[in-house]
Amino acid sequence: MILSVSRRTDIPNYYMEWFLERLKSGVVCVKNPWNPHQVSKIPLRKEDIDCIVFWTKNPQGLIKYLDKLQDYMFYVQYTLTSYGKDIEPCLPDKRKVLIPQFLYLAEKLGKERMVWRYDPIMINHRYTVEYHRKAFEQIAIALEGATNRVVISFLDLYRKMKNRENKEVPFREVTKDEIYTLCAEFVQIAKRYNMSVMTCSEEISLDHLGILHGCCIDKAMMEELVGYELKTLKDINQRTNCGCIQSIDIGSYDTCPNGCVYCYATETKDQVEYHRNHYDIYSELLCDTVSVTDKVTLRKVATLKK
Repeated sequence: MILSVSRRTDIPNYYMEWFLERLKSGVVCVKNPWNPHQVSKIPLRKEDIDCIVFWTKNPQGLIKYLDKLQDYMFYVQYTLTSYGKDIEPCLPDKRKVLIPQFLYLAEKLGKERMVWRYDPIMINHRYTVEYHRKAFEQIAIALEGATNRVVISFLDLYRKMKNRENKEVPFREVTKDEIYTLCAEFVQIAKRYNMSVMTCSEEISLDHLGILHGCCIDKAMMEELVGYELKTLKDINQRTNCGCIQSIDIGSYDTCPNGCVYCYATETKDQVEYHRNHYDIYSELLCDTVSVTDKVTLRKVATLKK
């Protein structure tokens, strides 16, 4: 079993105590996002968990509890962008906090377990192609030796994002010409600092620039980390162009207070606040409880070791 922790919310930042309690208790529940009265109950036996993938923009909780995870193999998808408070209002200073945290984790875990995500890339009057080129290189310089790969993607205007558009933060999808221009620059910059560039869920082919279609829940990367072959299938629940293998995401939508303008996993601040008010580290559900009207199904899980 592969645990995704989590595409839907920043568990390493806000909910590590809850996650560790789930590991300790040996069970977690996850609601079906399309039918909240359908609940999966997932056993979390240590011997069944092959790998954990953490997703975060601020891993302060993960750093605090690293010693509690010594018995598990995991790696970190760490988003570090060039945006300011107008786009990522609740994140701490990148130079003073977020980059040093990345370097600290790389020192503790090894660069092979750190993935830098520079995504999503969006263009507006402030965040121009030239801005991104310069910012990407500044971050790459700071992270040299702390990771082998950087994952990029370009903004998709999800419905939830469109609902949050306003005059203060106009943004648009990146054109094909802008993608080619930026990616050609990114490849050269990454090479200088010993990194490879991959895309995430992008339809456009960038093979001619030396950028391959990547995957975040990466079978080859996991097999190298865990030291054995995995029997896996493609995750059909992700976007068509996603190359990830199957995993179990234990997060919940509308629970992340980071407030990023481009976020696809939150609808409104009020919904986030509502769910946050129901946070209980001892609950089997994140920011929620199982009700008597819920249909709870025990999910069969096992190691994916061949």
